[in-house]
Amino acid sequence: MAENTALIVGASGITGSNLAQALIAEGWTAYGLARRPDTGLAGLRPVAADLLQPEALRAALAEVAPSHVFITTWMRNATEAENIRVNGAMVRNLLDALSPKRSVRHVALVTGLKHYLGPFDAYVKGGTPPLTPLREDQPRLPLENFYYAQEDEVFAAAARDGFHWSVHRPHTVIGKAVGNAMNLGTTLAAYASICKATGRPFRWPGSAAQWNGLSDVTDARLLAKQLIWASTTEAARDTAFNVVNGDVWRWSWLWGRIADWFGVEAVGFDGTIHSLEAEMAGDGPLWRELAQRHGLAEPDLARLASPWHTDLDLGRPIEVMTDMSRSRRLGFAAFQPTEDSFTDLFAQLRADRLIP
Repeated sequence: MAENTALIVGASGITGSNLAQALIAEGWTAYGLARRPDTGLAGLRPVAADLLQPEALRAALAEVAPSHVFITTWMRNATEAENIRVNGAMVRNLLDALSPKRSVRHVALVTGLKHYLGPFDAYVKGGTPPLTPLREDQPRLPLENFYYAQEDEVFAAAARDGFHWSVHRPHTVIGKAVGNAMNLGTTLAAYASICKATGRPFRWPGSAAQWNGLSDVTDARLLAKQLIWASTTEAARDTAFNVVNGDVWRWSWLWGRIADWFGVEAVGFDGTIHSLEAEMAGDGPLWRELAQRHGLAEPDLARLASPWHTDLDLGRPIEVMTDMSRSRRLGFAAFQPTEDSFTDLFAQLRADRLIP
């Protein structure tokens, strides 16, 4: 087999950074593309580029000829129509820039469960909920969805250039990243740290359905394993896969376990949704004080916490759980206990001086 050379698009994010570490550990040559690539990971070759600037993108990739491309990024916009235009263009520009090289053998695209639930606005407003557990053969929804636009760009480029593809649909991804737009694990760590410092209760912010229903999440390390597996396994070619840890649980159990780790008082669902975005709205100055007092590496709370996204996840009016049968049948057997996903993350954040 020819040497494996990876181009990780979004290498500074939760998914991309964990994937880069896994690939480098397995001996891959790894390039990390971002507008401001992280140069702190040993062995990762940074590529600074903006996916919305085609000419500059081609120039930045002039000396890069990847065998495998991993697309792990997206850009949030004000409307779904704008999400479709922008995120579709990002994938198209990238694959157009690589097309003349004829080096790409596999493209892996990371999307998520909004493939089944619809965009944020759709599942917040309600409507007919999808059947759970969510399965890959469920049809696309009759709604605008930028995930579909990203997939279609990959499919079109694959038909043109002859590479194979995989699509990966995690639930909420748990892992370390700074400056990430969707980061439930670190958001809860920051919230619990603030509760600890102020004596405020660690109050459940979400819905009754999420508090009482079954749920699952995706450890970024397990997602990296599936990305590598699918991109190097013949049976997994040209297929979409769900990817979650493999256990199911209820927030009514996990919430108290998280509170215990931080030594704070857990308060469960009390009949009302309490927006975490509103709860943390005035906590920026307090976090700066905590950062100064404890010598933290990141004094800007907004670069650690994304309470708006946590509200969307925990406020869903239905339980959300995911079927993993498709990849299990093909031999992907990785498993990750969810409580360990959170506590491993909290320990890493503390060791890296990101929480007190």
